[in-house]
Amino acid sequence: MDFIYDKISEILKSGKTAALCTIVSTKGSTPLKIGAKMIVFEDGKIYGSIGGGKLEKATIDEALEILKSKKAELLRRNLATDYGMSCGGNVEIFIEPIGQKKKLFIFGAGHVGKAVAKHSLDLDFDITVIDSRTEIFNEYTFSGFNKVTGPFTEALTKLNFDEDSYIVITTFEHATDREILAHSIKKPFAYIGMIASKNKVALTRKMFIEEGKATNEELDKVDMPMGMDISAMSADEIAISIVAKLISVKNNKPALQ
Repeated sequence: MDFIYDKISEILKSGKTAALCTIVSTKGSTPLKIGAKMIVFEDGKIYGSIGGGKLEKATIDEALEILKSKKAELLRRNLATDYGMSCGGNVEIFIEPIGQKKKLFIFGAGHVGKAVAKHSLDLDFDITVIDSRTEIFNEYTFSGFNKVTGPFTEALTKLNFDEDSYIVITTFEHATDREILAHSIKKPFAYIGMIASKNKVALTRKMFIEEGKATNEELDKVDMPMGMDISAMSADEIAISIVAKLISVKNNKPALQ
């Protein structure tokens, strides 16, 4: 059993994803008992076992679906009626995705972007910092993030946005910020925010509506000015206000409350 925890640790360190299947309840005769564990990888390969046979095959199929949905589920089965297994007991298997970090895309590697990355390192994020200026990363004294250099427009076409994506827009130009926002607002995301003054927010909304780049409903989902109102002054304080908002959304509180 200890070896399976080593395998889980390997998965977490590698950044890969898998599903952990654990028998949490049994009644009557079952192949294995409470505590038996099996890891299902994205390619369908497994490590460990929850009993073999049709039950295990069905659990693998369910685990692969859970890896797509990213939501844990409890699988309840009667071995006789569901699979025709002679042991005939009941079993409950808890299937949970592991190793799935939420994506944090930080557009702009300047003072605020750098501080957001720094303060997010120990949180549940796979951090990517994007900037057109290669030399700006020479000022970074920490690691633990992905670096993308080159034109922002080019990076936007290569990044994989999904419902677990957190997008922070804080580049060195208002026009660039708006260009990134116009692209990102049409993608799936958990959070999107843009650093801005109240005047910049008003002008951005006006421009996007008049130019047909976004609807009012889409713009209402954008956190701008970005972050929580803590009267932040320095780059670190602004970053902390942004990271606090990211945590709030990650823990299932709406972004704009």
